[in-house]
Amino acid sequence: MENYSNFHIVQHPLIQHKLTLIRDKKTSKKEFSELVNEVAMLMAYDMTKDLPLKEVEIETPIKKMKSSVVAGKKIVLMPILRAGIGMVNGILQLIPSARVGHIGIFRDEETLQPHTYFFKMPKDGTKRDIILIDPMLATGGSIIAAVDKLKERGCKNIKCLCLIVAPEGVKAFCEKHPDVPLYTAALDECLNEKGYIVPGLGDAGDRLFGTK
Repeated sequence: MENYSNFHIVQHPLIQHKLTLIRDKKTSKKEFSELVNEVAMLMAYDMTKDLPLKEVEIETPIKKMKSSVVAGKKIVLMPILRAGIGMVNGILQLIPSARVGHIGIFRDEETLQPHTYFFKMPKDGTKRDIILIDPMLATGGSIIAAVDKLKERGCKNIKCLCLIVAPEGVKAFCEKHPDVPLYTAALDECLNEKGYIVPGLGDAGDRLFGTK
């Protein structure tokens, strides 16, 4: 697959270990949910390493000192409904002050085209850094549509976080939004005839919420 400057695979050993457990069909609903949140937190740690800092003065039990805190407005997490919700709590453990919006997009099972049915974010969200969240990037249609919507609203600092992605989706996304960083834990083989990622992890929403 072609190299894209905005495409990043996070290959930390703990992430890869937990991702293997997530993929395993024998993993229970409870364990699946916990692992997804853990991986989301670890990936968010990596993808926020470029957050700006500012210096403040504090007083330790020993003396006054100058130290660093994150500068700027709080991050907005934007999970794509419904499966994206399953990654939010993990990231909030790392960034508890983050705001949370929601984007509702569903994929037509026959045409595979995305349809937006819900959009909600903080009023000043356009001035904040956005982390768009979805466990899987298959054809890329849903995330492309979500980024389109965010850009239409005036958002400029957007990053995308997915657990696993397919080459077809990465190509479509990176060619449509080369200015938006895309982070994943794994680049899988391909999409099957039904548009599912192979080998994948099954339907993330169904496994998170026990609906199948």
